[in-house]
Amino acid sequence: MFNLIVKPWDSNPPRIDIERVLRSCEYTEENLCEQFKKNGCLDLAQLQKIPCLFMTEGKEDEIAYIGKISEARIYSNQVHFNYSFDKSVPKILNKIIYKHRNDLHMHDREFSRNHWAVKDVDLYQFLFQKLTIRQQKPTVFQIPEHKDTNSDLVSVMMPFDKKFNDIYTSIQTASNNIGFECKRADDFWKNDIIIQDIVTLIDSARIVVCDCTGQNPNVFYEIGIAHTLGCKVILITQEERGTPFDIQHIRSIRYNNDLEGLTNLANALQERMNNIINS
Repeated sequence: MFNLIVKPWDSNPPRIDIERVLRSCEYTEENLCEQFKKNGCLDLAQLQKIPCLFMTEGKEDEIAYIGKISEARIYSNQVHFNYSFDKSVPKILNKIIYKHRNDLHMHDREFSRNHWAVKDVDLYQFLFQKLTIRQQKPTVFQIPEHKDTNSDLVSVMMPFDKKFNDIYTSIQTASNNIGFECKRADDFWKNDIIIQDIVTLIDSARIVVCDCTGQNPNVFYEIGIAHTLGCKVILITQEERGTPFDIQHIRSIRYNNDLEGLTNLANALQERMNNIINS
């Protein structure tokens, strides 16, 4: 179980109107209301024993924290409390919490209402199972503290050369056939530094397809990033020995750059993608 406290955090000490705490079981299951609100009185001692998710209203880049309540008391129809953050858990963006709201037993309306609820969810187990917490950060580019995968995205890493356009179209066909969106770095511009766009595209994808044809060093750099970030990577190449020794142990899809070959590539990619999403 955990406390969910949604409110502005500009008051000192922090406080919340008592009518917003476990209010008529609005966002708290009835059995939990009975457990923590006996005979209409809040059991603050018991509430202090369970972890907390501290949030402000919003569904975007607002910052939330994991922590606990150190002490609490009722004064003038408000609950006054002190709290601390768990320094072992990085901050979390509200948009990530919103994405996983069903796992946390949260309703849409809870992101736009100040309140204190109790959820029958193991908060730390949720963090372990659903969110990848980065223990180390790179210095050349930025990655979010929590991996936030777009479950319907295929990212493509290949040389920036128009002769690869037909190949990219085949990858798009395979992706679209399984209901996925397909992007490569030149499809969008979000950052002034191109490697940041590439890393963002890799890190957010469910599957990363990398074309090793020509042994382009940029593509191999991107393969290394994808493997380090724990992505599902599919290697493709036109050449019999299209991958260097260090990654020859990883299976790749070989294709011919003609109409039949690109059709076969799309079919092979679609089969491999299906195996990944169903595994």
